[in-house]
Amino acid sequence: MSDFLPSFSALRAFEAAARHLSMTLAAKELNVTPGAVSLQIRDLEASLGVRLFERKTRALALTTEGADYFTTLRAAFRLVREATAAITTRARGTVLNVTCTAGFATYWLVPRLARFEVLHPEIDVRISASHRVMDFQRDGIDLAIRHGLGGYDGLVSERLVDDELVPVCTPKLAGALGDRPSPDALAAFQLIHDVYRHDWQLWLEAAGATTVDPSRGPVFMHGNGAYEAMKAGLGFALMRRSFVKAELADGILAAPFPIGVASRLAFHLVYPGLALERPAVAAFRRWLLSEVPR
Repeated sequence: MSDFLPSFSALRAFEAAARHLSMTLAAKELNVTPGAVSLQIRDLEASLGVRLFERKTRALALTTEGADYFTTLRAAFRLVREATAAITTRARGTVLNVTCTAGFATYWLVPRLARFEVLHPEIDVRISASHRVMDFQRDGIDLAIRHGLGGYDGLVSERLVDDELVPVCTPKLAGALGDRPSPDALAAFQLIHDVYRHDWQLWLEAAGATTVDPSRGPVFMHGNGAYEAMKAGLGFALMRRSFVKAELADGILAAPFPIGVASRLAFHLVYPGLALERPAVAAFRRWLLSEVPR
């Protein structure tokens, strides 16, 4: 068996180009020129004695050999990334870096965080609240809470929060609906949307409302805009029950319609496979899961 190994830079160039099927995107990721990526791959093909790509006028496609090589390399690079992340996170001591959306941080995580701090005062939890999907290794992230369907390539994904969506408003606005209102009464009020604006259509269909336009109303694409607009009395916003449980119980907000609708989208706890070897990460994961009714 030959012990020949191509250069690491050539393997990185090939892996990135195969993943993006684009020399330009690979070059942007690696912070080099497309010409440099192309040269690295041509040298790799020459050293291997096989063609890895079919080069077309405006497209790039893997050959059979290239696809097989990419599958193996992708797994190998994932193992290297996980091993690197594990050793660097251990070196950071008891600092734990968590990334999640601003909404999840505001409504769900921060109100509960004091309970974790009582259990583990030695762990310094640092939260990065952003809609930007961060890279575990590059950005020094230990755990991520992502909103979506789950199933992230090369990562462990555990469903965390998936309770129902309900229309929420101020008590004053709820009073204007009268007693036992029909969902069609929402036609007279503003519907407030966030980035997941299709959720209103799902809820109205489930509630049997036929006279309400689900596309009507302002859209807030970032941060907690929809929630703040609802609290200011501008209309109804769809919220997860667990996000507003305390405010509903205290009478700060109202949910005049008991009907809830489940969404295929949920909040997932996401992390590299070796992350739980670090005790602080394992402890935070256990605590998160204990906070979710099962």
